[in-house]
Amino acid sequence: MTTAGYQNLLHEEPEPGIHLLTMNRPKALNALNSATLAELACAITGLAADASARAVLITGAGAKAFVAGADIGEMQTLTPEAARTFSSKATRLFLELEALPMPVLALVNGYALGGGCELALACDWIVAADNAVFGQPEVGLGIPPGFGGSQRLPRRIAPGKALELLVTGRQVKADEAVAIGLANEVVAADALRARGIELALLIASKGPVAVRLVKEAWRRGQSLDLAQACAIESDLFALAFATADQSEGMRAFLEKRAPRFIGG
Repeated sequence: MTTAGYQNLLHEEPEPGIHLLTMNRPKALNALNSATLAELACAITGLAADASARAVLITGAGAKAFVAGADIGEMQTLTPEAARTFSSKATRLFLELEALPMPVLALVNGYALGGGCELALACDWIVAADNAVFGQPEVGLGIPPGFGGSQRLPRRIAPGKALELLVTGRQVKADEAVAIGLANEVVAADALRARGIELALLIASKGPVAVRLVKEAWRRGQSLDLAQACAIESDLFALAFATADQSEGMRAFLEKRAPRFIGG
């Protein structure tokens, strides 16, 4: 189904609990303008409140681009004050995307440049089509990244490699993206959607509460030292033992059957 009221975004649920968001401006190579960012923000708000959502997939319409960048035509005449507002809105949006309790996978088909690379980096992991191309080319436009690229890229890959890509604007194809840790895997372009749904269904087959707690521990622990991060994990581990899913999961293991999780 397509979410009513959206013009630049498609929102489907190909399987129960699996949500697919498609950036839908193919003639503009799915460039992120203010309207698209507003629609994405609306979708993210809805997903954050949806207890039945198990995984989110994000991709781009058409065969050429995931998202080729922010909309240069819209940015060209921005004043410094307006540029700060535009950057701040996108930054908040991508932080909200990162904070979604369920895993979010970027299915990168074609170009993921500038804002498109930053959108992919705000997802939990990246599955790249064999025609995917990543890059932060903003320095060629006389600007730095504005949607978090200078901060997320060195947190995803080696800092020195990140700086190289940021200051040269060099583009990275799918195989190199996997080699440097930017993408998790490469698949044929025509198999990208199916692979994304396959991974989402694998996630959905596990205990929903456990998956959310794992993501929370992982996300909160990345900025802490090991002892503090492990303390968070211990707290969340204990919290799981108050859930029906923990009882069902362990009972099913001992009874040698598949668990029937309810998400509570």
